[in-house]
Amino acid sequence: QLQASGGGWVQAGGSLRLSCVASGRTSSSYTMAWFRRAPGKEREFVAASSGWRGSSVLYGVSVKGRFTISRDNAKNTVYLEMNPLKAEDTAVYYCAFRLAGLGSVHEVDYSYWGQGTLVTVSS
Repeated sequence: QLQASGGGWVQAGGSLRLSCVASGRTSSSYTMAWFRRAPGKEREFVAASSGWRGSSVLYGVSVKGRFTISRDNAKNTVYLEMNPLKAEDTAVYYCAFRLAGLGSVHEVDYSYWGQGTLVTVSS
């Protein structure tokens, strides 16, 4: 089970940090990722942390250089630092889990999903 939190309202240029906790037993070699769905759009890959202790990361083109994904294996938690935020980052953000050490940008590769947390960025 995945539990995401940290969403909210922020002005453009501001920052937010999302968290997602995975309950249950996990190994250290797995992938946790963030996707998002903006109003009227398809779900989009944001970032993934994979490999041993999350040593390998992937970013979507639209967030690279602004967002940072990190992971605390002891807490089975993945974080997404978002800074600076833009109005186009407004979306519901979902965390996802894949029991494989190789990251993926494709949502079909993830077996478990959190409930989503809403991020609203005003311009």
